Amino acid sequence: MAGTAPIPAEELRAAVDAVRPWLDGAAEQPPRAVLGAAVKTSTRWLAQQVPGRSVELRVPPHVAVQLVPGPRHTRGTPPNVVETDAATWLRLATGAVSWADAVAEGRVSASGNRADLGEFLPLRPLTRP
Repeated sequence: MAGTAPIPAEELRAAVDAVRPWLDGAAEQPPRAVLGAAVKTSTRWLAQQVPGRSVELRVPPHVAVQLVPGPRHTRGTPPNVVETDAATWLRLATGAVSWADAVAEGRVSASGNRADLGEFLPLRPLTRP
């Protein structure tokens, strides 16, 4: 994330609001570019809030980001990996599903002793009052 301009909360909300009707089951899946923008913006926003390189968060095919302070990993498969699909990630980010439920239901693969992102989710700017 070094050298990248910070993502404002308003930009995060706008990107995710574009896909909320789909997440809520009220619309068809948005175009790939719209969905990708929501995923990329939200994962990168989290990475700027929890900077580090000890966990790799993967939401294929859209993005992989490194975050969480701790030992830095440089080669091969990182020891701490979180992987999920776009819909699950966005539901986690917005608070529509809890980390514990998503992991228990097998919608999130989390390996490594630092791979629990539950304390960072949902993303505060995305929670509804």
